[in-house]
Amino acid sequence: MSAQETPQPRQAKVRYDGRLKVTGKATYAAEFAVPNLHYGFIVQSTIPNGEIVSMDTAAAERASGVVAILTPFNAQLLPAYGKAAVNPPAGRHMSLLQDKIVNYNGQPIAVVVARSLPEAEFAATLLEVRYKSAPALLDFKGRLGEARLPKKSPPPHVDDSAAKVAAAVESAAASIVETYTTPIENHNPMEPHATIATWNGDSLTLHNSTQSVSGDARTVAKTLGIPVDNVRVISPFVGGGFGCKGSTWSHVVLAAMAAKAANCPVKIALDRTQMFGPVGARPATVQSLKLASDAGGTLTGIAHDVVINSSVMEEFVESSAGQTRMLYKSPVVAISHKLVDVNYGISTFQRAPGEATGTYALESAMDELAYKLKMDPVQLRLANYAEMDQSNKMPFSSKHLRECYQQAGERFGWAKRTAAPRSMNDGELLIGYGMATATYPAFRAAAQASVAMAPDGRVIVSSGTQDIGTGMYTLMQQTAADVLGVAMDVVDVKLGDTTLPPAPGSGGSQSAASVCPAVQEAATQVKLKLMQLAINDAQSPLHGAREDDISAENGRLISKQSPKLADAYTAIMVRNGSAPVEATADAEPGDERKNFSLHSFGAVFAEVAVDPYLHMIKVRRVVATYDIGTLLNQKTGLNQLVGGIVWGIGMALHEETKIDPVYGRTVNENLAEYHVPVNADIGDIDVSVVGIPDTTLNPLGARGVGEIGITGAAAAVANAVYHATGIRVRELPITLDKLMA
Repeated sequence: MSAQETPQPRQAKVRYDGRLKVTGKATYAAEFAVPNLHYGFIVQSTIPNGEIVSMDTAAAERASGVVAILTPFNAQLLPAYGKAAVNPPAGRHMSLLQDKIVNYNGQPIAVVVARSLPEAEFAATLLEVRYKSAPALLDFKGRLGEARLPKKSPPPHVDDSAAKVAAAVESAAASIVETYTTPIENHNPMEPHATIATWNGDSLTLHNSTQSVSGDARTVAKTLGIPVDNVRVISPFVGGGFGCKGSTWSHVVLAAMAAKAANCPVKIALDRTQMFGPVGARPATVQSLKLASDAGGTLTGIAHDVVINSSVMEEFVESSAGQTRMLYKSPVVAISHKLVDVNYGISTFQRAPGEATGTYALESAMDELAYKLKMDPVQLRLANYAEMDQSNKMPFSSKHLRECYQQAGERFGWAKRTAAPRSMNDGELLIGYGMATATYPAFRAAAQASVAMAPDGRVIVSSGTQDIGTGMYTLMQQTAADVLGVAMDVVDVKLGDTTLPPAPGSGGSQSAASVCPAVQEAATQVKLKLMQLAINDAQSPLHGAREDDISAENGRLISKQSPKLADAYTAIMVRNGSAPVEATADAEPGDERKNFSLHSFGAVFAEVAVDPYLHMIKVRRVVATYDIGTLLNQKTGLNQLVGGIVWGIGMALHEETKIDPVYGRTVNENLAEYHVPVNADIGDIDVSVVGIPDTTLNPLGARGVGEIGITGAAAAVANAVYHATGIRVRELPITLDKLMA
């Protein structure tokens, strides 16, 4: 079925939350008005490894406005500490003042609570902390020889695949054996983390900036040793998450502990510098790639070995070789992931964890192989097109990557590219064209939603999901309106509250694919109930009709055979006692993952201009086409894809966290020195989708779009830089000094 033949959902043209956000009326976690609110400020360690010997709080306690100071010497003991994490890494090892051990520079070691934030910050400077330092593990790249297998992963499958790849490389007509590195990258959403904790007896309410209200409630309850029903988490708006707000971090529980100790509500809002360390980061990777092919470009072996920095506090694996197992056809593929323990903060999810860094390395290596073969990079990928997932021998639920290459390549003008590096110019500027493949797995989890129609025809749709800026409000509104056949503006949405029907966390690009089917089912049940009321009502024009002969349109039920026979929802409910009609529905995955490989795909093309004298790089334009199933909403969906590409440009050219090699502190923990793309860095971005539904994954045919946009983008830019300059940079970010021959 072509995209033109596929019925598409009726789309909301305006974001449900758009007016609230642009007028400043959207209330974020730190903005809730809570009576008697006090302010907490987290004090951080200044050594990377050791123990706190003493902490003199006398001067701080005498400071203006101070009501409480929590330290490892007086904090409440938590009965579940050390056992609190729920399915790590969603629940993390937290620093909750339960011991005096310091594991990294910047670790929370105290909380000062005062009447105002300036008073809390000033008092924090008065704390006198004495440490007993110990040698710290800070040199990640210098200790690659100490890399170990992850403890939590199952034992590696022992076979001879690595040896077979090595043999394939030895006998190959063309081969690539190279190493690609990516740095630590820190999240910098517009809204830093923030939590307001309020106790009412034994019940705790948290206004928290989070990607998982239910996950936070479970983790906090277990950590504090209280029933989960005693914890309510509220998060109606999130100013960006991208993975860092997908876990429960120390400040959330510390806010609850501080509120209990101070006997008043406490807000802890992290400042920008505190976003570096205590709330995770994407780990650095060192990725070794081996590609072997025959003279025609057919791959005969692939090996992808990844080494990652891992905190001494908790393992986190950036699965950068994951996509390599399935993206291209090869008779033998060998992958591995190893860790080097360091005294850094815990690593965590960052947009497309694994695939973002892994596609950079794999797609750069594929580009290098294409040049060695004197073969067009697109043709090389088509020559090794995988019709099935060779890692598990399963068919893809839906795959239209060929169309992505064709459509994006034509819009980009790839055919105009001359193959030789440094062969294209615009005046004195060097012009480069590069491309890469994008991919990300498709996920879906169990979710619940409720839909209620009031007698006046207004509809409320509710689910305990989150809108982290991706457009969940709009998608829930649109889905309910589409099923019920009502105007978008009569549908109200409630989300971001643990008192609502439960839904999964907003991570893994799964929210729309999980929650919207539940909304669709609940709305369908409401429509069926209204149909039955009309069918059984002697006063209804639809009395005695069959359900399959009734459709919904413009707030009415209409006979398909006799369209003049119609009954308005409001009239049906008035005649039946003016009671609201409501339903709650569950939607969950079936056996599709047992029978199919579930992935999205895309093709990304980039044009760069490089100044041959100053070596400054400008990304002029990016053209990309994605196979993500049904695009539920063009405004929100394309916005997510564009955002991912922008982040990919930042990954290629800008982002890098610098760790001091002696003291272990992030030295660029601010937006002045941790560079992210701004408007001036971004040229034209042209994104589109194939638009063919994947109904194997869910009845809406939709796969997630939040993360695939970043995958492949960094490689496309890096490959374009090589085409422009003839200099292959294998270490991100590509800064001008790396182009100085």
